[in-house]
Amino acid sequence: MKRFEDLEVYKKAFEFSIKIYELTSSKTFDYNIKNQIQIAVLSIPLNIAEGFELQSNKQFVKFLYISKGSSGEVRSLLRICERLKYLEKKNVQELIIESEEISKQLSKFINYLKRSEIY
Repeated sequence: MKRFEDLEVYKKAFEFSIKIYELTSSKTFDYNIKNQIQIAVLSIPLNIAEGFELQSNKQFVKFLYISKGSSGEVRSLLRICERLKYLEKKNVQELIIESEEISKQLSKFINYLKRSEIY
C-alpha cells in the first residue's frame, strides 16, 4: 500500500466517523457527550492515517491500537446515548456492530503487521 486511503479499514473507519459525526450533529445532545463521541470517532481514522505516515510498522501498530481503543470508547458512548435516550436502541445496535467490525479489522491488521519481517 502506498497510501493510507487505500486501506480497507481506513475507508470503513472514515465512513463510520462521518456517520456518527452527522448523527450527533443533527440531534440535541449534552455537550460533553456529543463532544466526546465526536472526538473518539474521529480518532479512529485519524490515527490510522497518522500511524501509516510514520512509515514504521512498530509505530503504525501503536497508532492502530489507539484507533482500536477509540472504537471501544465509541461503543461505550453509544450505549450511554441509548440509555439517555439520545439515540434509539436499533440505531445504537447497528452502530455498535459496525464499530466491532472495524475493531476486528484493526486486530487482524495489527497481527499481520506484527508477523511481518519488517516489524
